[in-house]
Amino acid sequence: MSHEGTLPPETARARLLQTVGKIVRTESCALTAAAGRRLDAALVASANLPATANAAVDGYAVHADFLAANPTHAFTIVGRAAAGHPFSGRIAKGEAIRIFTGAIMPDGPDAVAMHEQCRADETAGTVQIDTALTPGSNSRPAGENIRVGETIIAAGTRLGPADIGIAAAAGHATLSVCRRLVVGLVSMGDEIVEPGAVPAFGQSFDSNRPMLRALVAADGHEVRDFPIVPDDAEALIATYRKAFGSCDVVISSGGASDGDEDHTQTALQALGAELVFWRLAMKPGRPMAVGSLGWKRLFCLPGNPVAAFVCYRLLAAPALTVMAGGEAGTILRIPVRAGFTHRKRVGRAEYLRVRLQADDAGQIVMQLHGRRGAGVLSSLTGADGLIEIPVENAGVSEGDYLSFIPFREAGL
Repeated sequence: MSHEGTLPPETARARLLQTVGKIVRTESCALTAAAGRRLDAALVASANLPATANAAVDGYAVHADFLAANPTHAFTIVGRAAAGHPFSGRIAKGEAIRIFTGAIMPDGPDAVAMHEQCRADETAGTVQIDTALTPGSNSRPAGENIRVGETIIAAGTRLGPADIGIAAAAGHATLSVCRRLVVGLVSMGDEIVEPGAVPAFGQSFDSNRPMLRALVAADGHEVRDFPIVPDDAEALIATYRKAFGSCDVVISSGGASDGDEDHTQTALQALGAELVFWRLAMKPGRPMAVGSLGWKRLFCLPGNPVAAFVCYRLLAAPALTVMAGGEAGTILRIPVRAGFTHRKRVGRAEYLRVRLQADDAGQIVMQLHGRRGAGVLSSLTGADGLIEIPVENAGVSEGDYLSFIPFREAGL
């Protein structure tokens, strides 16, 4: 098959991202419900965190310079400080205070000796310290976590558990977030039926829409399903129009090639969509098209499940992220040795499913996973990620270093 007129995936990605921007408005969200949402504007610290210096260990707070000059001194214990129960008053040189982790450092002392390195005399009310200290020892300074004016969370960040924690630590009960992008999903083809239905001879269950629903929802977008569309151009046009009536983006799978029963090109023209690109120099995923309807987008993915998955992750997902208020970022590519040999045509990129395994020498290598083929959905289950074989490459030899693109599900 000729690759004339097709775009390398990186070129297609760059072209697509040049055409999209943030399209969602701002709304308020309770911090407890903000996980997975995108922050609309940068969160900036209005106070130091922690607000004051505090003890990093349980022990005794003293003046470090006095201890250095008087290492055998028996410090008089003049009080106690615990988290939430600060000591009021000033501690003079030669005096100590019993202090616990998280307690505010009292006025005067600048270091804390761990209690394991101290000898307290409860009867005399004194303590001797058997270690050297310097100013700041075992003490967290004010602003150690965040300083006033610093950006706590960047605009467009999709809020994860750590972001929720730091926003809470900074005292935010509500956040300004981006409205969720609304994505409509359409499957087409006379040969597919809904899971749970009884297929006729020659029919199979629609796996693409449930898979894409999971992908889109996992990326934080709102999903709307539409019924399976038969192989009919007018029915497809009508479904697209209905979907765009309530959705920001429509993703369809199937019918994206140029056969007699492939109607997406006809539908794009009927809708008045401007074609961003059609056909990619990649395997799987060649028959993919993207259309622009003002600020809305139509992604026509291939019908083969693996191709639909790869095209969504590599091309559609970054564009949706930008439209939803985030940044596309770069694809994580890790150089890893191949543990197999594979030949391919020059002129198209290939993406194969792989697992990471240790070879006989204990070194990590990539091994092909599952059966090959754009329709072999089982090759995705259990895979750690994709190996990317560049457009200009004629194949892979065992021992070659190539880009490993990990699936996010394979990470921590």
